[in-house]
Amino acid sequence: MLKVDDLAEDAPSLPDPASSLKRFSSAGKGLWADVPDADWQDWRWQLKHRVQTLRQLETLLPTLTPEERAGARLANTKLAMGITPYFFNLIDPADEECPIRRQVIPRFEETRTASWEMSDPCGEDSHSPVPGLVHRYPDRVLFLVTDRCASYCRYCTRSRLVSNATGYDFHPRFEDQIAYIARTPSVRDVLLSGGDPLLFSDEKLEHLLARLRSIPHVEFVRIGSRIPVFLPQRITPALCRMLRRFHPLFLSIHSNHPRELTTEVRAALERLADAGIPLGNQSVLLNQVNDDSAVMKAHLQKLLMCRVRPYYIYQCDLIAGSAHLRTSVRQGIEIMRELRGHTTGYAVPTYVIDAPGGGGKVPVSPEYVLHRSSDRVVIRNYEGRIFEYPEAVDGTPLCDAPRTIEEPELA
Repeated sequence: MLKVDDLAEDAPSLPDPASSLKRFSSAGKGLWADVPDADWQDWRWQLKHRVQTLRQLETLLPTLTPEERAGARLANTKLAMGITPYFFNLIDPADEECPIRRQVIPRFEETRTASWEMSDPCGEDSHSPVPGLVHRYPDRVLFLVTDRCASYCRYCTRSRLVSNATGYDFHPRFEDQIAYIARTPSVRDVLLSGGDPLLFSDEKLEHLLARLRSIPHVEFVRIGSRIPVFLPQRITPALCRMLRRFHPLFLSIHSNHPRELTTEVRAALERLADAGIPLGNQSVLLNQVNDDSAVMKAHLQKLLMCRVRPYYIYQCDLIAGSAHLRTSVRQGIEIMRELRGHTTGYAVPTYVIDAPGGGGKVPVSPEYVLHRSSDRVVIRNYEGRIFEYPEAVDGTPLCDAPRTIEEPELA
């Protein structure tokens, strides 16, 4: 016997986020106020002047904690530290738990590895038919093009590979990677990632895209990049003109917190959208960064204002040394429950766990289907109200008309 009391729950209340989370503001030059505008807007200047050493951190961030100081001292044994001046300006020096700070400044906790953590949590190496290519799903491949990023996320699932801090010694072999795709007709979708493909020069990226476009069965290409958020100066009109030649071309960006969506980032994303490139966002659920319904809602709504469709929220992978940034799956499900019905469906991404060891993405969501039988389905809506929906065979319902359940018991 299924009781209504067992099914019903209070409708979630989602408070409006603080107005500061909704605003678009400029990152500005901040600590680099004396730098000429021409240099500041040059993405190569930004890369050359990244914050990479403990000495730089101590100078730029007087509130550095002992845990951060120790993490920066040891960073290059696991994952190099690198923060563009532009993105560094988003850090709140007065807040030790600043959500931007937690993402890019190393902490001593990174040196601790739990027994269930892994160096390759997504099992990419075991699904690699040639070096630098991952073929896990039937019709698509992951094409790793570089081990370099504009800045290094401390929870990076490829920390074994990117920056070469662990001695992985990654060297992509484009000819072998392209040859595998060319001789595998089931591959219709190629995702360029790394590292970050948009660190390539326009010419090098154009050459690679042209090679892939010359393969008849490759229907479309995707690029995964954190560059529009870490280094919006890279999204130049010339780059956008080049990319639009290779449609259908999709771009997945990576943003986790509304503070990352500045006026500079919005302008960069608008240039890409104006070039006809569909934009999606992939976030990672992170402890004390975005594991809050109001923060997540503000972030997803700002993404839409930037013409970016929220695509995935990832549960943080079981990468070694990331426990301090990982939150519970229970919390992720609760956030999804508090989004559905409380904002437009366009702002509601899919929450997924990348199954440890190479099982692929598994969607995780609140329970909306509460009961199924041969003649009906019982469902819960975003308010916690319970409804019946009749099953049918050849268009004929197998039970009476659907109803909103008011009775104390449901047979």
